[in-house]
Amino acid sequence: MSPARPEPVAGAAPPGAAPAAPLPAPGPALAYDVATALVLWRRDLVRFFRQPSRLAGALGQPLIFWFVIGSGMSGTFRMAGSGTGYLAYFFPGVVLMVVLFASIFTTLSVIEDRHRGFLQGVLAGPGSRASLVAGKTLGSASVALSQAALFLLLAPAAGFPYGSIDWPLLVAALALAAIGLAALGFAVAWFIDNVQGYHAVQMTLLVPLWVISGAMFPVPADRPGFAAAMRWNPVSYAVSAARRALAGPDAPGALPGSAARDLAVLAAFAAIALAAAVLSTRRAPRA
Repeated sequence: MSPARPEPVAGAAPPGAAPAAPLPAPGPALAYDVATALVLWRRDLVRFFRQPSRLAGALGQPLIFWFVIGSGMSGTFRMAGSGTGYLAYFFPGVVLMVVLFASIFTTLSVIEDRHRGFLQGVLAGPGSRASLVAGKTLGSASVALSQAALFLLLAPAAGFPYGSIDWPLLVAALALAAIGLAALGFAVAWFIDNVQGYHAVQMTLLVPLWVISGAMFPVPADRPGFAAAMRWNPVSYAVSAARRALAGPDAPGALPGSAARDLAVLAAFAAIALAAAVLSTRRAPRA
């Protein structure tokens, strides 16, 4: 009677087989995530600065918009208790318009990258899907802030000398708004498979967000419903913070409260939008 063979231990390698590779440590996984996010962030910035037409449009389009509408409204605009002209009042709104449209439309590259196969390559890489969201969001937000910085060169022409601007408040407000809007754009682009549909959805969402943010006119005291809509609009707090940064804590057209409240709302908006973008990646992207 031959001796009984020992039972194989669960999970053990069979005799003669090479030992199993050790599981990766948490450190390399984090390094892959950081590397993925940085590569995607740098890619969006390089693409922006290598396209002269985008650089020209980043300054030319908002300049024309600000000057034409501002000049047309300057003769009829009157701010109670303030001598602020409409060009000065409208300037922070145009700055946020630059951030809003640039943040959203830069995430259009999510659809383009999917069609070219680049997005599938990123998903097959070692980085997590959260790193994909972080890289694309930071890239889009950085492009938006670069365009806003170009337009802010005109601040003295609107009556805001560089030395009088609260730069930390302005940068914080614009950065939080850009991150939140870029993450929102990413979530929408993940579910939409064509550029035309993306433009239609975002324009239907973008224009009302900007118009009822106080960018073009102050909160109407005799329209409580409209005023409530403006208070629930996160872009309103970005406009309000930009007004305070440019014209002081009691800037005409700023929302009731303080700059800290404006930043707190923007931070909450950015966190919710990022969470929504990460959750959207659980659904497989449309081919």
